[in-house]
Amino acid sequence: MQKLVEIYDTTLRDGSQAEDISFSVDDKLRITEKLDELGIHYIEGGWPGSNPKDAEYFKKVRKLSLKNAKVVAFGSTHRPKTNVENDSNIKALISSEVPVFTVFGKTWDFHVTEALKITLEENLELIFNTINYLKKYAEKVFFDAEHFFDGFKDNPEYAIKCLKTAQQAYADCIILCDTNGGTLTNEVERIIKEVKKSINTPLGIHAHNDSDCAVANSIIAVLNGITQVQGTINGFGERCGNANLCSIIPNLQLKLGYKCIDEDNLKKLTEVSRFVYEIANLMPFKRQPFVGESAFAHKGGVHVSAVRKRPETYEHIRPELVGNRQRILVSDLSGKSNILKKAEEFGIVLNPDSPEVQAIVDAVKTLENEGYQFEGAEASLELLFRNTLGLKRKFFDLIGFRVIDEKRKGDEATLSEATIMVKVGKSIEHTAATGNGPVNALDNALRKALERFYPELKRVKLRDYKVRVVNSGKGTASKVRVLVESGDEESVWSTVGVSENIIEASWQAIVDSIEYKLYKEKTKKGEV
Repeated sequence: MQKLVEIYDTTLRDGSQAEDISFSVDDKLRITEKLDELGIHYIEGGWPGSNPKDAEYFKKVRKLSLKNAKVVAFGSTHRPKTNVENDSNIKALISSEVPVFTVFGKTWDFHVTEALKITLEENLELIFNTINYLKKYAEKVFFDAEHFFDGFKDNPEYAIKCLKTAQQAYADCIILCDTNGGTLTNEVERIIKEVKKSINTPLGIHAHNDSDCAVANSIIAVLNGITQVQGTINGFGERCGNANLCSIIPNLQLKLGYKCIDEDNLKKLTEVSRFVYEIANLMPFKRQPFVGESAFAHKGGVHVSAVRKRPETYEHIRPELVGNRQRILVSDLSGKSNILKKAEEFGIVLNPDSPEVQAIVDAVKTLENEGYQFEGAEASLELLFRNTLGLKRKFFDLIGFRVIDEKRKGDEATLSEATIMVKVGKSIEHTAATGNGPVNALDNALRKALERFYPELKRVKLRDYKVRVVNSGKGTASKVRVLVESGDEESVWSTVGVSENIIEASWQAIVDSIEYKLYKEKTKKGEV
C-alpha cells in the first residue's frame, strides 16, 4: 500500500510574496479551483488579518464548491502582552470560517530575543495559548515552526522545546520550516532524525530555495518520515522562491512510490503549472523539470535517433505522465532522425532513404548558419519542409511596400504608416494602414490587402514580437532575428525572419505567419 504524503500549497500566500507577482482576489479564486482540480490537500489562501484583499478572498472562497482541497487561513501566534482571545489577528483567523488554521511561531531563540524582544519562556506561552485556543474553532490547527533549522543549529534544546509546546497544545501537524533557505540536505536529514526522538505529532516540511536545495530537502524529509510537504506551484516565493511542487509531486509519486495526488490528476500538472504562470503574467520557464517546454525536448541527432526507438534512452519518465510531451528540435545539430520525426509531426510522409531528407537537413543547416533558429518557430519550419519538397503553395505576390515613420514634434508619439501592393491571382490590391510601430503598420496593411481574398485572416492577431541581434559585433549593421507569434481563436503559431534590416526580417516572419494560416485553412477544407 502506498504511503500518503499530504500536499500543502502556499502559492496564494508565500508564492504571492515573490517579486513581480501580484494576484487579485479573482486570480486567487481561479487558482484555488485549479489546485482543487489537481487534487491538492490543503490550499493556504492567505493571511486574513494582514490585508483587505485576503479578507475578501476568504469571504468569496466559501462560495466555491471544492471537491478535494481544504482552504487554510494563515496567521501568527498572538501578540505579546495581549490575551489570545483579544488579539485582532486571531479574531481574523476565526472569522475566515475555514476548516484549517496554520499559525507560525518563533523557534529560533535569536528571533525571540531580538525580533519579539521577549523572554524564551514567554514565547512558549504564545505558542501554547494560540494553538490551544484555536483548536476550538477549527477541524485542524497546524504549527509552522519558523526558522526551525537555524534555531536547532544554534540552540537545539530550545528549538525542540518549542515543538514540544506545540505538541502539548495538540497541534495536528508541526511543520519544520527552513525559512532562510540555507540548510543543506544532509543537515535536514540529521535534524529530522533528532526531532523524531522527541516528537510524536505528525511532521511537515516547509523549505525555501535560497541554497537551491528546497526540492531535495523536501524529498529527504519525506524519506525520513515527514508526512506533509508545503510548497508552491513553479516554486514561486520570496527571494529565491519556495519548494517547487511541480518537481516534488512527480518525484515522490513516480520515483519513490508515495501517493500525493490521483494518477489521472498527475497528468494535469503541466497544465496547472502553465495556468499559474499565465495568471501571474510571467513567461513559463522552458527548462523547468517535468513541466517545462524543454523538459522532454531533444536536439542532438544521436539523442533523437535513440528516443525514436525507445524514449527511455534519453527520458527519465514518460512526459505524458505529467501532462507534458516529447519535442524533437531541428537545428544545425540535426541529423536525418530529427527531420524524419519532425516530418511525422507535420503529417508529411518521407522515405528515410530519399534525397529530400538530406535536402531538408542541408537547408536547415544553411539557414541556421545565416542566423535563423527554428526551435521557437515551428510554423516557419513546416513551411520550409513543404517548400523544399515542392509542396508549398503561393497565396500572393508582393509588388512592393513602403513604411514611413514620422515624428512632428519632440513630445509627440511617432506615427507609423505602411503602404503595400500585392497581387492575388490576376487581381492587384493597393492599400495602406497605420500602426503603433512600423512592424504593426506593415502587418495591418498586408492583412488589410489580403482580407478581401482571404476573409479568415480577419481572425488572426499578432500576439508577440521579439527581436534578437544575431552578430552583435557589427553594431547597428548587425543581423537581427525576428520571432513573431500569431494566433486566432483556435491556435497559436510562431514564425521567424532574419536580415540586416529589421523591417525585412519582420516582413519575412509576418509573411510566413499569414501563409501558414492560409495553408492550414485550405488543408482543413481539402483545397490543398
